[in-house]
Amino acid sequence: MQARRLHPRPLFRRRPPLRHLPACVLAGALWALALSATATEPIPGHSLESIRSWVLEHNPELRAMDFEAQAAEARIQPAGALPDPMASVGFRGLDPNKPWRSAGAEREVNYALRQRLPLWGKRGLARTAASQDAVAVGLDRITAARDLLAEAEAAYVRYWHADQAVAVLDRRIALLRQVEEIAGVRYALGRAAQQDAIRAQVEQTSLQRERIERLATKQEAAATLNAVLGRRSDAPLATPGEAPRLAVHSASLAEALDDADAHPAVRSQQARAEAARTNVVLQRRNRFPDITVGVGAMQLGNGLESTELMLEVEIPFQQRARRERERESRLLEDAALARRDATLRAVEERGASAWSQWTSARERRALVENTLMPQADATWQSALASYQVGEVDFGTLLEALNEWQGADLARVDALRDELLGAAAVRAIEGEIR
Repeated sequence: MQARRLHPRPLFRRRPPLRHLPACVLAGALWALALSATATEPIPGHSLESIRSWVLEHNPELRAMDFEAQAAEARIQPAGALPDPMASVGFRGLDPNKPWRSAGAEREVNYALRQRLPLWGKRGLARTAASQDAVAVGLDRITAARDLLAEAEAAYVRYWHADQAVAVLDRRIALLRQVEEIAGVRYALGRAAQQDAIRAQVEQTSLQRERIERLATKQEAAATLNAVLGRRSDAPLATPGEAPRLAVHSASLAEALDDADAHPAVRSQQARAEAARTNVVLQRRNRFPDITVGVGAMQLGNGLESTELMLEVEIPFQQRARRERERESRLLEDAALARRDATLRAVEERGASAWSQWTSARERRALVENTLMPQADATWQSALASYQVGEVDFGTLLEALNEWQGADLARVDALRDELLGAAAVRAIEGEIR
């Protein structure tokens, strides 16, 4: 009975409290959702559109410039705001030996509040200059987006080209194996020398070496593409799908350069020149003095003894310093205008160079596809048929094969150069989607 009173419930029947179970279940569910979201995040690289979307959404440089543009917009309102007022409290009639006591019967306290007022439209000019600087920063962001998209497109083209070049080499190696089999059959029949099969093997080994080099080029292109995307250099990329398509909308070089003045880099420098011009006007307005108004009261004992109104006017005494500031503003305006012209010339030079690269590569690709490849294919088919009946030697067959597959690789190279030129032209045209 005593033992039952001391231990009304057996110790082994006690259960741990379950008050933490809902929190654990909720944390586990959130963790599972996070893992599933991470696992289902698409990997860029399958198409050019995935590359563009990733750059615009994840590139850290663009994110930084977004924050800078927002910061520039946040500077507009404070640029034209009134300066903070000044409040002061003064004590008179204090005992020098005991400053916490007054010398007389009562302590005299002076209160004052002053506000400086810029006149002559200075606040509006400062706000206008800040707004023009914000426009320039926003245009810099658009310029960076164009350049990054052009770099991403070019990097993707090189990544796709390396993959296609490896595929061309794989086809050549497979054809060489078939040729080796044909040479082996002819050697077994006593119609060809054993040297033909050995030469086919040597050619395959050379192609394997070139294939290793092409794979290294593909890895370098993948690392460059990841760098433009703002990812780790060893981050996985999807296998490229179809050939990228980069349409050029201008019909001629003159048409492509007609809108060079509207390029965001040029407009950004123009906005900075306008801000510098506004600053010139502001410096001239600084010749005229500002005023400061204030109110005050004098307390004697527990009551107000008197009140006062104050008006302060700046004395434009430092004329030499003002003239130098005006001269500085004019020189900065001239520098901004010169930089705007230099930017315009640079945009036109880039456009002309990109147009030349695009047109020449397009003509070269058309020549290879329409003329060289059919000729090389016909030569290969003729050489293969002739070798099978013993009319040509093995060296002629290998030469025809190399010309045929070399024409295919030349087509891929020409298409790469055409796409690189198109990406550069599109950066001038303003295609950022």
